[in-house]
Amino acid sequence: MALLSALDREHTIAPEGFSRWLIPPAALAVHLCIGQAYATSVYKNSLVQHFDTTQTAIGIVFSIAIVMLGLSAAVGGTWVERNGPRKAMFVSASFWTSGFLVGALGISTGQLWLLYLGYGVLGGIGLGIGYISPVSTLIKWFPDRPGLATGLAIMGFGGGALVAGPASRQLLSFYDSGYDPKVATSVADGGALTALFLTLGIAYFLIMMFGVFNIRVPRDGWRPEGWDSATVKAKPMVTTAHVSAANAVRTRSFWLLWIVLFCNVTAGIGILEQASPMIQDFFRGDGGTSTVAVTAAAGFVGLLSLFNMAGRFAWSTTSDLIGRKPIYMVYLGVGMVFYALLALFGHTATALFVLLAGVILSFYGGGFATVPAYLRDLFGTYQVGAIHGRLLTAWSAAGVAGPLIINGFLDAQGKPGTLTAEAYRPALFTMVGVLAVGFVANLLIRPVPESLHEPATKKQEVPA
Repeated sequence: MALLSALDREHTIAPEGFSRWLIPPAALAVHLCIGQAYATSVYKNSLVQHFDTTQTAIGIVFSIAIVMLGLSAAVGGTWVERNGPRKAMFVSASFWTSGFLVGALGISTGQLWLLYLGYGVLGGIGLGIGYISPVSTLIKWFPDRPGLATGLAIMGFGGGALVAGPASRQLLSFYDSGYDPKVATSVADGGALTALFLTLGIAYFLIMMFGVFNIRVPRDGWRPEGWDSATVKAKPMVTTAHVSAANAVRTRSFWLLWIVLFCNVTAGIGILEQASPMIQDFFRGDGGTSTVAVTAAAGFVGLLSLFNMAGRFAWSTTSDLIGRKPIYMVYLGVGMVFYALLALFGHTATALFVLLAGVILSFYGGGFATVPAYLRDLFGTYQVGAIHGRLLTAWSAAGVAGPLIINGFLDAQGKPGTLTAEAYRPALFTMVGVLAVGFVANLLIRPVPESLHEPATKKQEVPA
């Protein structure tokens, strides 16, 4: 009971003199772990062989996890705000670890439905709760630089695959001597996959506990030294009032921002989901052989992860300087131009292709990291975590729509391994249109009407 009571909000209030710079590492401990979701491709082929099934059947595991991420964040957002970040991060770690353990049971027994239930459903709940759990706390600690703060943490989610990918390959080679991590076509046996899931589940739980017991919330009335909240009144898109989650979803601005996030994520996933085969197809010669080797394509995927991670920090920090609405005009407007250039000229030089794709992925990551600060600007800090959770349903929808759009066009163009740059153009130009919709939606976002603001006496209260 003492351990459980230590998770309560009242036991996480920071003492006098506590440094707010200890909060981002605590948030990173969670986000780096759940960012493993981006590294599932490392063992996808091994799972296909082990279960003797199709790529689609295994790919559904990731889709379930992303859908559950959005749903759990939306449903659990208010609970996270009410109970505080420590309890929420503990719940996230428990579900995330349970997902690996149940998934390991499914692998060892050959029951694919247990992998769906484990990594997909339980792990997806851990993803959603873990993703939003530190956000409102970071914003309250960094009211002067919310973009920088959320960028630091959410950068970890984008960079989680950079750690999980190589680590998973090495663990698989340790558990299965027949698996070669340097060969793209090498697959590990079921015993190695089971051991991998058990190892990751235990390791991630321990790392996430670092975040759980180091997270703190600021005491009532705390402000950064030398910062005056009155300075934000000069910014037309930044409110000093507060809006509840229930009222936020009644506003036009919330749904316009939902469209903005949906469009930005849909376009980014369009490249991320097809990264490795895409670069090979763009440089496929007349003889049907690509000039880009499999190992080089794998390196390209890693490079995109770096762009994704760096964009989360660099672009969200930039938004503190130029504003949230202008930075999304960059993500969406410049993104349209770069997608068009990729479709028309991406095949002319490998360096140009990599540069265009990398910048597009940096916008994708930046969009994720900037959106909590955008929500804070529009709705205040009162229930920003709960509002963020509801907005993440856009991610779930985009996680389904993006791959469907790209794969639908590519299936109509021919078989994998035979496609060329020309086959991608209809899909890429469709993404230009998707970004255009998001660009218009961002232009239409306006401050929330005063009639939906919370009474001044409630603005610093913990939501009930």
